[in-house]
Amino acid sequence: MPDPASIPGTTELLQSLGTALGLGLLVGLQREWTRDRVAGIRTFALISLFGALSGLLSLTFGGWVIAAALLSCVAMVIVGNLAELRSSNPDTGLTTEIAILVMFVIGAACMTGYIIEAVVCAGTVMVLLHSKDWLHGMVRKIGEEDLREIARLVLAGLVILPLLPNREMGYLGVLNPFKVWLMVVLIVGISLVAYLIRKFFGGAKGAALAGILGGLISSTATTASVARRSRAAGTGGMMLAAIVMTASSVVFIRVIAEVVVAAPAQFRELLPPLVAMMVWTAVVAVVIHRLAAKAGSPPEEESPPSELKGAVMFGLLYVAVLYGVALAKEHFGNAGLYVVAAISGLTDMDAITLSTSGLVNSGDVDPRTGWRVILLGGLANLVFKAGLALSLGAQGFRRPVLAGFTAALAGGVAILMLWP
Repeated sequence: MPDPASIPGTTELLQSLGTALGLGLLVGLQREWTRDRVAGIRTFALISLFGALSGLLSLTFGGWVIAAALLSCVAMVIVGNLAELRSSNPDTGLTTEIAILVMFVIGAACMTGYIIEAVVCAGTVMVLLHSKDWLHGMVRKIGEEDLREIARLVLAGLVILPLLPNREMGYLGVLNPFKVWLMVVLIVGISLVAYLIRKFFGGAKGAALAGILGGLISSTATTASVARRSRAAGTGGMMLAAIVMTASSVVFIRVIAEVVVAAPAQFRELLPPLVAMMVWTAVVAVVIHRLAAKAGSPPEEESPPSELKGAVMFGLLYVAVLYGVALAKEHFGNAGLYVVAAISGLTDMDAITLSTSGLVNSGDVDPRTGWRVILLGGLANLVFKAGLALSLGAQGFRRPVLAGFTAALAGGVAILMLWP
């Protein structure tokens, strides 16, 4: 039997009971709004409160109390559905019944110390219940070919990826199978997600969402996947270019966040030119979006992308660049900070941003040198992505995206040379 001394005080118990009751009212409000026949706002509130009281008693008498209470809750759900099951046309849906059981457990979790987890789960339950029409509509838009590509992504990301060793090996110690295959998974995943976003939302809105998501995950992988997709899309090169430029703008938001985290004492001196670069790339992206909207020729997306083969080829290219970076570092040494930044920034902005910010924060590098090193890495990354677009993209995609990258590079060079 648990030690009664471990039971929280009265104030904490009342807070836990109040949280459980509030979460039950929240989910019950949604069910009441839909006029559910099984349970409404009062029933859900009582169920979560029942779970909380069961959790309270379990602190003294043991976990069997929760198990017995859960069985009682299941029995009540069955009894409450007997009349419906005996009708000539019964509703066989179990959404509300499962929600009842989940809310009972959430109530018990509130009382056993898992307050934050309970709040998150209750919020998720309400969102899922309220998103019925949207989720069902989304599923109806997904065809058999879409499911096949989703299965390939699951195979690559959830089956193969965890099996690969996550350590550096081979010549110069830079080959990490896990990270290389992760790039392959990112390209396949970003391409599929971008396709689904454009399928569900379409037009400029879909392009903006796909670009923002790609920039937060990997703008390099986004450029590679979109460039390859442009060959199959046939039209809409301007819209695909807008996705790439949006991703390239969003990546500087990530850089700014990393600088704030890695250099809390010096970030005010580091950020102004980096913010200026972010704003400039955002302006370029907005211009490309406006031109794409005026062009009015969205890409023809009648079938989902099959990116696995192309993604593997990009993975091999990524390995080649990694070895090039390692050889350059070995030849020049870390003293050549600008050389290292220009080379390492080709494939990864995060490493040069975090390492340089750390050096600035510790006082080993002057802030004026630090932001220039980070910006140089960003410009190198733009050059690399422009090369990807040129080598992998279709003609209708190359022109607008190269124009966008050229404008972004020109602004970056001006900031690098003219900023005081």
